[in-house]
Amino acid sequence: MRVVNIGPDPSLAYRPDPELKDGKDKSEYRNFESGDLIERVYNTYRLMHTNQSLAFVKQKHESWASCSRTSMTVMESIEALDQLVDESDPDVDFPNSFHAFQTAEGIRKEHPDKDWFQLVGLIHDIGKIMALWGEPQWAVVGDTFPVGCRFQNSIVFRDSTFTDNPDEKNPSYNTEYGIYKPSCGLDNVLMSWGHDEYLYRVMKFNKCTIPEEGLYMIRFHSFYPWHSHGDYMHLCNDKDLSMLPWVKEFNKFDLYTKSSELPDVDKLKPYYQSLIDKYCPGKLCW
Repeated sequence: MRVVNIGPDPSLAYRPDPELKDGKDKSEYRNFESGDLIERVYNTYRLMHTNQSLAFVKQKHESWASCSRTSMTVMESIEALDQLVDESDPDVDFPNSFHAFQTAEGIRKEHPDKDWFQLVGLIHDIGKIMALWGEPQWAVVGDTFPVGCRFQNSIVFRDSTFTDNPDEKNPSYNTEYGIYKPSCGLDNVLMSWGHDEYLYRVMKFNKCTIPEEGLYMIRFHSFYPWHSHGDYMHLCNDKDLSMLPWVKEFNKFDLYTKSSELPDVDKLKPYYQSLIDKYCPGKLCW
């Protein structure tokens, strides 16, 4: 895959984040301590952190990486998310399909010249379709983290939800590096299984032409311990570090465009269908 350039426009660091919606302050997003949805969110993470072991992740790769379940277009997968409300998200309680268009439109406003970036905003969560095909949400949604090495303290609910994870007590896995080598690169690290890795696999399997920067956004946008807290840098190589600014830039739109003001999806579909036709046309194997 070609690399578009070495990183986002450096001036972005001095621009305001996308306009915050619903009158919310930035500190009110990703509140994992209180709120109307906190019990639902906590239970999702408790199940995730209990069950997402190295062995579990390897089994999910075997089950899903062959992309042999069905064939459907990208727009069909987005429309399917009308049926899904993400149970790990403390900020929204509406179908995930609306968030797709909110994110894409936020990116379109700030990056009108990067159509591939806008498309990534639209499709970044469509791997959540696994939840409509029988996977429990704790194996689909939420923040991701490496398995096979020590679970870092920046993971959401780290102090109370990993007690029953079998890897927590495995001396081969609960060291800083675990099964990995220093600077081995995130390509060589197994992440907790979810929609990020699944969609990345679908994009690669179908030879979609989204640039490498966009594929990193898809694959690691839920890896908050890395892109927002600076953990796991000891596993990163130079490629990961060069891609990190792109993932951070994407995160602003993924997080701060969430709003109860829902977009007019029917008006937006023709434009985004043209981007789908350019980068991931036709029916894909899932």
